[in-house]
Amino acid sequence: MRKLTTLHHTLPVLRRQRFLTDEYREDLGVADVKWLSPSADELTQEQWDDPNMRCFGVVMDGRAQATGIRKPASDATLLLIVNSYHDVVDFKLPDIPGPDEWCLIDTNAPVREELPVFGSGDTYQVTGRSLLLFALQPRGQTRRIFKRLEEALTDEVPSDSNAK
Repeated sequence: MRKLTTLHHTLPVLRRQRFLTDEYREDLGVADVKWLSPSADELTQEQWDDPNMRCFGVVMDGRAQATGIRKPASDATLLLIVNSYHDVVDFKLPDIPGPDEWCLIDTNAPVREELPVFGSGDTYQVTGRSLLLFALQPRGQTRRIFKRLEEALTDEVPSDSNAK
């Protein structure tokens, strides 16, 4: 629970005051949210209507307008993957303009020394009945915030952990 609270407090894109609209803003060159299939394609109405759809992703673009002022933001861009299927689903990481490395924040991994990194277009095996969060490697102030987040979400493994 501590790690989820840390995510909420550290990532401004999760606390925005605006509703997500899925509308592409030509003046900013970005949509605030995209709903994706495991093939990294935007979900179609047919897929939304499919009662057997069990895995999808949502990209919350940190560059989208954050306030009533029409200007791009500089928050982290996140990919949340939900898999309610009982088995593994191969999910292709989307290609989002900007940095092309995704790092995985996996609350199912209790002990990690660092967050793993994946490239756009890589396929990640999402375990059954799981929720995953990826973030694009940020720059500038957002990178410093993300470094603090990484420190809070990873656990140092003592060097003498094998000695008993």
